[in-house]
Amino acid sequence: MKTDYQILIIGGGTAGIMMAAQLMKKDKSLDIAIIDPAKKHYYQPAWTLVGAGAYDFEKTVKPMSELIPQGVKWIQTAVDQIDPEQHQVTLIDGTRLSYTYLIVACGLVNDLSLIEGLEDAVQKGVVCSNYIDPNYTWECIQNFKGGNAVFTQPATPIKCGGAPQKIMYLAADYFRKNSMSDQVNITFATPGSVIFGVKKIADTLMQVIKRYNIDFKPFYAPIKIDADKKIITFKNINPADNACVINKDDGTEGAPEQQDTIEIPFDLLHLAPPQTAPKFIQKSSLVNEAGWLDVDINSMQHKNHPDIFGLGDVAALPTAKTGAAIRKQVPIVVDNLLKLIHGQIADNKSYQGYSSCPLVTGYGKMVLAEFNYKNEFTPDPKLKQLFIKDSSKEHWRLWLLKKYILPHLYWNKMMKGEEV
Repeated sequence: MKTDYQILIIGGGTAGIMMAAQLMKKDKSLDIAIIDPAKKHYYQPAWTLVGAGAYDFEKTVKPMSELIPQGVKWIQTAVDQIDPEQHQVTLIDGTRLSYTYLIVACGLVNDLSLIEGLEDAVQKGVVCSNYIDPNYTWECIQNFKGGNAVFTQPATPIKCGGAPQKIMYLAADYFRKNSMSDQVNITFATPGSVIFGVKKIADTLMQVIKRYNIDFKPFYAPIKIDADKKIITFKNINPADNACVINKDDGTEGAPEQQDTIEIPFDLLHLAPPQTAPKFIQKSSLVNEAGWLDVDINSMQHKNHPDIFGLGDVAALPTAKTGAAIRKQVPIVVDNLLKLIHGQIADNKSYQGYSSCPLVTGYGKMVLAEFNYKNEFTPDPKLKQLFIKDSSKEHWRLWLLKKYILPHLYWNKMMKGEEV
């Protein structure tokens, strides 16, 4: 097997495939390899809808072999370690690959061990999660006969920070449509101090919470689940201890003074599991103190190794970890990398933290949160082409965007290297 590559890309997810595809469109002579053991590639943004019975899971998956760009080598195995000093990547079988440039786009992983009892609860089917099995989430919602429905998220960064509340709104709408509202107590417990970090979006979501009579509990971080007794324990935390960016407020006003614990019994529990960078990234010299790839937040170039770039969920960027963020990051990294290859300076520092969170608020309703590092609301002017004047308000056309237009653009444009 060839062991020396001009460009190595770790990860065949959204960031890795987009990066390779855009590079090949710019220059087909580039020597590129993607390292990823997965046989399947998932369009995970649709899993929110799968969990509510509004989307077919099979439409969210395609064979990885169909997505690897033509001319790019696919190394179908996993990475064991990175040696940036020697410009080498070691695979789990011991093979060492050399690179001139490295793109780290390996995403993140669920770590169930970070909440006591979570792994046991998942194995026993006591907790459901769209991050793990959205089909099972839909099964749990359908089988729910009433009682306490609790939705929560960890204090770690997570993929698409708004997802834990999206499925809650859909579940609440399902209960309402099935005349169950009077039999259900819905709780949303979050380590954040606000429902959403962008005020204009938060104002809309608080109205949605009021509509569904949801008990909103800020400063609640889940720490333990008792699967047998069906009790989840939370710790009241200070916002400064919350790394889940999308629900994080910069201030500490209203924070509890004591680190109390609170037990809540549940009949239905949905959560986003704690998430971290993959182990081989955490144990490398490439991470910051929090364990994420230490890159410049505007160029995505590694702070200590100019031949390495980070993309997507693994990167230490203080914005929401979404595919929309990757869509804006990739062209900047492509530009910087090609400049390095041609002996120029990687001076493109134009990424301002753009991310987007399509917040489904019920069947046929959605709010589209677009924002930057400053948590400023930055709606795309092209939304006016869909006759949407204000995407911070619920709109049925935004639901169509989520369910039909975005998946089409993902598979047919983004994954083929076309800028959307």
